[in-house]
Amino acid sequence: MSSIDLNSPPPGHEFSVSVERMETDGERRVRLFKEIVLFVMTLVFVSLIGWLCFHTLDSAESSPDAKRGAQSVLSAAAGGLIGYLIKK
Repeated sequence: MSSIDLNSPPPGHEFSVSVERMETDGERRVRLFKEIVLFVMTLVFVSLIGWLCFHTLDSAESSPDAKRGAQSVLSAAAGGLIGYLIKK
């Protein structure tokens, strides 16, 4: 097994050392709870916007400008969702 002298790394190489604190079970539970709450709140908010857009498109009282705006929002949401799903 070869050894590397850390005082003089090979040409074209760098090294880094990090010391990280281990996450306790309590901290992990709190972090996961916060992530789940944030995810659910985001899902509710985006669903509400989608529902309002569909309601605007379906309503006979909505003006053509409001319907065009709702179509734009739905198109942007669909594009964002597709981009998120295929990671592009």
